[in-house]
Amino acid sequence: LGGGPNRIGQGIEFDYCCCHASYALRAAGFETIMVNSNPETVSTDYDTSNRLYFEPLTVEDVMSIIRIERPNGIIVQFGGQTPLKLAEPLEAELKRNPIPAANGDGNVRVWGTSPASIALAEDRQQWLDTLTELNIAQPSGGVASSTADAAKIADRVGYPVMVRPSFVLGGRAMEVVYSPEDLAGFVEYAMTVNPDDATVLVDKYLANATELDVDALSDVEGNVTISGIMEHVEQAGVHSGDSACFLPPQTVSDECLDIIRDQVPRLARKLKVVGLINLQYAVLPASVPDPASDNGKLIDLKPEERVFLIEANPRASRTVPFVAKAVGHPIATYASLLMSETTTLPKLGFTEEPTKSLTHVAVKEAVLPFDKFPGADTLLGPEMRSTGEVMGIDASADVAYAKAQLAAGQVLPALKGGSKKIFISMNEVSKEAFLPIAKSLQDLELNLVATAGTANFLGQNGVECETVFKVHEGRPHAQDMVTNGEIAMMMITPNPSDPADSKDGRELRRSALAYKVPMVTTIAGCKATVEAIKSTENELMAQPLQDFFPSVTSPAEAAKTCSKP
Repeated sequence: LGGGPNRIGQGIEFDYCCCHASYALRAAGFETIMVNSNPETVSTDYDTSNRLYFEPLTVEDVMSIIRIERPNGIIVQFGGQTPLKLAEPLEAELKRNPIPAANGDGNVRVWGTSPASIALAEDRQQWLDTLTELNIAQPSGGVASSTADAAKIADRVGYPVMVRPSFVLGGRAMEVVYSPEDLAGFVEYAMTVNPDDATVLVDKYLANATELDVDALSDVEGNVTISGIMEHVEQAGVHSGDSACFLPPQTVSDECLDIIRDQVPRLARKLKVVGLINLQYAVLPASVPDPASDNGKLIDLKPEERVFLIEANPRASRTVPFVAKAVGHPIATYASLLMSETTTLPKLGFTEEPTKSLTHVAVKEAVLPFDKFPGADTLLGPEMRSTGEVMGIDASADVAYAKAQLAAGQVLPALKGGSKKIFISMNEVSKEAFLPIAKSLQDLELNLVATAGTANFLGQNGVECETVFKVHEGRPHAQDMVTNGEIAMMMITPNPSDPADSKDGRELRRSALAYKVPMVTTIAGCKATVEAIKSTENELMAQPLQDFFPSVTSPAEAAKTCSKP
């Protein structure tokens, strides 16, 4: 089952998985049948599968096809949330009215992870019970069926909170909420998104946490191999489809990664995953503000106090194509053959996490379409905005990031002596963390200009910086400098608590977009960007993937490990 209609650009990764599944299973001797009603996909090309049904992805339509074709199995893992939501009703219908497979090998069934396990990962109480049993930490929260319920949960866990509906694609209607005043509106909207389930999840938002994406494969014998661990550049709370990420991780400690490597196989086996599973983790800094102190005192956290599982999805994620190219293994091919239960991970020769042995770093960067939508704000959040992605790859993490930025259309400032300036505007929370970044920019002999509060803070800490008005303070202001072509890059962290600053920030972000001035809106992004600028002192060399992976397993080679279907 394919992904069906999606927002523009948001079904590409799932289409990739569907295609590779069809190629692999055909090579293994199966006839493949694609069901998808989205013409803008490669999976609906005439030669991708043996037969194509261009039909809606509903229980009734899929069951009609099953009665005609009587397949051995149904794969729901590769099309995103749309087919995943069909898993339980399809299984229930097939249990009520079993349909013999056309080849005489039992009845038609859902291949891979069972629909019950898929539902368990979305059922809040079952999920909490499972994590408690496995001793895996998750941010505190609860399920709300009304705005009053949501308010009680938010008061209990403390603001800010993450509000999100279940079973949605692209982070739709997810939002980080900072105050009770904003909560009701977001909850009411989130409850309208999924007509089959009007409840919403309200979780404590882990501020300043680093988010990690983990993709893993599991077979019918309980073998589990982590395909890749990715570290997001943007902070937890930005949708993984919009966040740049490093593979392997660059700043997360080995102790925290070892905790994740211990948890992933245990959870995959508990859920009886067959095929793919994607997990998202948040890792807190080693030191965090003491909640019992008002003077900014920090307390140190043990590694086990820093790692939190945000969610797990027993299906293909958006990161599968990137991971496959970054580690040199056809992950979707492996997953489809594992779901057919004709091979195992040891037979495929994929039993060790490839991330551990990589001699290069791969960086994924999102391509965002804001310039095509006049008036849209460019701030990133939990709801996905990107319509594509690019990859940079190099032995150096900084160079890989620079390549990814250039590929995504972000022109990095010229080093030493360029006449243009870096514009800076930091909110109060970010100023201290930005100071070493500002000093690095100064060391690179880049000219800095900032609004009064930021400029005064930097000046007091030994960083030379020109001062410019905010848009609402008078002229010439920062927006004038953008219009006049004086700004090479903007580094801005938003200040949602100040209406005037919020309005200024939106106008500046729109001006930066109109004049194609690259902009960074997170501290982590600023750090990575500075290192990338440093790396451009030497000429960047383009290298084909074949330089990193001289040989990659083809569907035909992987299929040789399968027993005859």
